Amino acid sequence: MRTTTATRRPHPARYRSRSSRRWSAVAATATVMAMVLAMGCTGNRGAVTGDNAGTAGAEAVTQAQDVSFGTLASPCGQGTAAGATQQGVTDTEITIGYGDDAGYQGSPGLNHEMADAVRAMIAWCNAQGGINGRQVVGKYYDAKILEAANAIQEACGQVFMMVGEGFALDGGAEPARVGCGLAAVPGYTGTSDFAMGPLMVQPIPNPIDYNSVQQAAALARAFPSEVKKAAVVYSTLPATIDTTEKVLGTYTSQGFNFLGDCAQTYAIQGESDWKPIALRLKSCGAEMVYFSGTPSPHFENLLDAAHQLDYDPVWFTETNFVTPEFADWNTSGFADRTYSKMVFTPLEQADINPATQQYIDIVKKAGGDVSLLGAQATSAFLLWATGAEACGSDLTSTCVLDELRQVHDWTGGGLHSTMDPGANVPGGCGMVLKVEGTKFVQWSPEERGEFECDPSFVVKVDPPVTSAESLQLDANRVSQKNGGGVR
Repeated sequence: MRTTTATRRPHPARYRSRSSRRWSAVAATATVMAMVLAMGCTGNRGAVTGDNAGTAGAEAVTQAQDVSFGTLASPCGQGTAAGATQQGVTDTEITIGYGDDAGYQGSPGLNHEMADAVRAMIAWCNAQGGINGRQVVGKYYDAKILEAANAIQEACGQVFMMVGEGFALDGGAEPARVGCGLAAVPGYTGTSDFAMGPLMVQPIPNPIDYNSVQQAAALARAFPSEVKKAAVVYSTLPATIDTTEKVLGTYTSQGFNFLGDCAQTYAIQGESDWKPIALRLKSCGAEMVYFSGTPSPHFENLLDAAHQLDYDPVWFTETNFVTPEFADWNTSGFADRTYSKMVFTPLEQADINPATQQYIDIVKKAGGDVSLLGAQATSAFLLWATGAEACGSDLTSTCVLDELRQVHDWTGGGLHSTMDPGANVPGGCGMVLKVEGTKFVQWSPEERGEFECDPSFVVKVDPPVTSAESLQLDANRVSQKNGGGVR
């Protein structure tokens, strides 16, 4: 039996920001896209071209593939399904939408690995015969950070469902999506509006009212003294406030004590001088610090400032910090006490995980790039295809969502730890990665490739995050803000 110590948490929305400067919409959205707090991270970047690239890379997959993806029996194959049951569905084809923010001029190619993954999976599926004999056709949409609403409005008149997409500012598209009844199985959700939205099931749930605390449990075991003197650093952006409030509202269950007078906020575009933040953390006695935002350049600049002040606490962060670029930056060793949560098998462990290796092989054969977000989009495609296959000829988005609401044990064939997409609740498993020099290594559990699991790791956020009230959640935890409906 695990014992926990609970304390009331400070509320970040009540802290006064250290900076009252105004920030531009472009700067704010660039930071949101970079952090992708939903669970993933980006890898190498490159331009994505073409308005309708749904079958790009198909020529790279010319023969029938394996009849499974990792541990998951393939939902793709020959069949006799027929009927024009809904927009985007004919006797012979199923047209889905997918996309990313690759056209954002501030970071060309951003998160393009998600689209690369969906294109490759479409080709992989069609090489087996499609879904029940219907070929899958993909239409690509580039939200370019600020144009998510335009992308969804276009998709509303063209596709059956959205699958595997990742738009950082997806909340701005919710009125259009819900208004036209466009169902989705996204790769990730970037805002609470979409994370709790109707007509949506996602493979890696990121709700605002539940959080996984495996990282907290591991840190509490290793640093029992330090967790009693914890602090948070976050920006004034709503997404970082939500994520920080989830940590504050759940990590106390593992014995964390957050110092109420120690929380620090930073300007969304960063600070010209990070030493005042580091000095405040040091002077108030914070020995463990949660940072919400981006590794580069914000966290890197804070680490530089902390080093100048001879301040070296334990730092803990989200999955989006697990990037090759951040590890490469750490030649000084300033990040060697940084611990990031993870629910995916790291790509570096593909040698011991067939699903991860299969994802890499499929995407590279199709000429794409790989990343954790790409793996997340792959899981979304497989989840959608599983529901679509079960619907047979009677293929409607209602049927697909009904099927997926019954899925409560999902790993994407072994790409990640067990999740509960049907209930929109995260899983009770995880691992923690630690920066050592210029690489990430698995720190907890110690055995490579293993996840630590406990049902008690799934904790309800208490008190609720600030943004919850605006979502108007119904009894089923589905947002009614943009018109409502079932998830």
